[in-house]
Amino acid sequence: MLGREVQIVEYDDKNTSEEATTIAQKIVSDKDNIAGVIGHFASGVCMTAAPIYQENGVIEISPSSSHPDYSSIGDYIFRNNTVISKEGGASVDIAVNDLGKKNIGIISIMTDWGTNTSKIINDIIDGMSDKGVKVVAHEEVMEGSDDYSAAIAKLNEAGAEAVICCGMYNLVAPVAKQYKQVNPDVTIIAFSNAYSQQLLELGGSAVNGVCFPVIFFADSDDPEIQAYVKQYTDVYGSAPSALTSQAYDSVGMLLTAIEDAGTTESAKVKDALYNVDYPGVTGQTKFDSNGDVDKEFVKVTIEDGKFVKMK
Repeated sequence: MLGREVQIVEYDDKNTSEEATTIAQKIVSDKDNIAGVIGHFASGVCMTAAPIYQENGVIEISPSSSHPDYSSIGDYIFRNNTVISKEGGASVDIAVNDLGKKNIGIISIMTDWGTNTSKIINDIIDGMSDKGVKVVAHEEVMEGSDDYSAAIAKLNEAGAEAVICCGMYNLVAPVAKQYKQVNPDVTIIAFSNAYSQQLLELGGSAVNGVCFPVIFFADSDDPEIQAYVKQYTDVYGSAPSALTSQAYDSVGMLLTAIEDAGTTESAKVKDALYNVDYPGVTGQTKFDSNGDVDKEFVKVTIEDGKFVKMK
């Protein structure tokens, strides 16, 4: 591109703000040789690194940050993911309108993302009281714990018909396993960050019936998506997740902006990014004036150990 080789340099922030700060400072110290950053992953980590990139004029596109305040950090900060309030609304919609549940439980991880997401879910459901919908219990848990029995017991005793899990597959899988032992009829609703092969492997038959809203669905009938899924699976041995695919499109958008700008100069590439209208595997994608995207969700569930569209 532009007569130069494109090179992807990998960094591991260990999903911690401390390591992300070190990496961001290292990147900006070499910003003349770096066209942009794809990442970081967790919202809290992104929001630690983003001010460093903004201050130094380095483009950051996070494929996964959903915190509402992330993109407002500055005009060099973009996200190729929906704001959590929209995905939260889609999760509640599945529970209430698709599945007909009224007594909703929430289990969330004790992180900034988990706390913020659970509050959004609570607020959305509070606004549905005229329909008889209510949050019957909310339990916060430590991320990475193996035993959620105490939280599950409280949710079950409160009469939760459906439980919205604010966490990744490493929360959803054990919660589903342990909850189904107590109440096999409970419905689990998750987020797109749990839509992955790891959930199927960790959860086994217990995750059958788990539902999520996702931007990218690997079993789409679209031939271009199927070609991408095949290439990805041939290399990595399993189908790509929604967030993986958003990362793939984020790279494509950055490269398109560089090509349109005719340079790797950050200020000009940043301006070009706001004008990119990208036909990606996660749908037609365009950043708004805040650096956010707006996409439609596909409602997915698990049947017999496979992801399928909800009927």
